[in-house]
Amino acid sequence: MSRKPIIAGNWKMNKTLAEAQAFAEAVKGKAPSADLVDTVIGSPALFLAPLAYNLKDDVIQLAAQNSYFENAGAFTGENSPAAIADLGIEYIIIGHSERREYFHETDEDINKKAKAIIANGVTPIICCGETLETYEAGKTAEWVEGQITAALKDLTPEQVSNLVIAYEPIWAIGTGKSADANTADETCGVVRATVEKLYGKAVSEAVRIQYGGSVKPENVAEYMSKVNVDGALVGGASLEADSFLALLDFVK
Repeated sequence: MSRKPIIAGNWKMNKTLAEAQAFAEAVKGKAPSADLVDTVIGSPALFLAPLAYNLKDDVIQLAAQNSYFENAGAFTGENSPAAIADLGIEYIIIGHSERREYFHETDEDINKKAKAIIANGVTPIICCGETLETYEAGKTAEWVEGQITAALKDLTPEQVSNLVIAYEPIWAIGTGKSADANTADETCGVVRATVEKLYGKAVSEAVRIQYGGSVKPENVAEYMSKVNVDGALVGGASLEADSFLALLDFVK
């Protein structure tokens, strides 16, 4: 099965509105065809509406960096998946290690968010990944399998086939360190094997799996050459327009 690559930038808590709009102007019309790759910008929630308007006729898609698992209510400071969907946003990133660590999000939270996001017609990008301690103890596969099993609880095969999973070793996020391409492929293979165990081979061959962790233009092609790596979730290298576009050169 041929899975379409997906390159997603995660701006995290960076940029002003003016900077975000300048970035959009710089990349507009320059990404490869959507037939070849899905190109995604993960923007702070404040900028999603103006970016959606600016890029409405472009192949570049948008992702929110988080949402709540309720559509409305007395949840001060949270973002509704229904409201995000109403903006025409295609993806929502959930379960990022920074959300898990700093805001104490649990596997149960991520599962509830995934269900709410899918119910609103948006595609979740579900993050997983291990700490350096877990990696050095040789328990990466066990840890990642547990996260994926919990995140996908009670989802249907069709729903899982259409979502995106991002494997990001925590020790490689923003550190300059990265899992080499073979290690990334091996752990993305663990993710795929977990999906196969839960849902069967057809679903495991359909789901797209990204690698994230110090991915940059110089190494993205090597990661993308691996059989289990369908894309990248990119932090620092996605913040500048030229660097972001260079991440897409592997499809040319």
